[in-house]
Amino acid sequence: MYSEIYLVDDLEMTNLMHQVLLRQLHLEDKVKSFTNPEEALDDLRFNKSNMAPKLVLLDINMPEMNGFEFLEFMALEEFPLNIDVIMVTSSTEYADKILAEKYPQFVKGFVQKPLQIENLVEIMTGSYSL
Repeated sequence: MYSEIYLVDDLEMTNLMHQVLLRQLHLEDKVKSFTNPEEALDDLRFNKSNMAPKLVLLDINMPEMNGFEFLEFMALEEFPLNIDVIMVTSSTEYADKILAEKYPQFVKGFVQKPLQIENLVEIMTGSYSL
């Protein structure tokens, strides 16, 4: 089970919808929501020493920093491997999946926006597959 769940999407409405789903699973106390990916990275940097598993639900297309730039920072700064990233996107581009394969230590899957409760249940129970 994840100790923290990071919602990283530039649209506050998307984060709110995902928070509602997480509340239905009684996980609201674990949620950290960010519309600025740089702030989410800073928070993860600050908590690097906490080795409890973390989940990042990461949007790909954001104006300040896209999801792949976010992953690049995680890799360059050698973030701990206790962070699982699920790419949450409206993109259907195959190229996005190829790019994500550069970060197998973090990226555990892709789901279409908006998340569905079934997706979250699979992710939380570890039965989600790529």
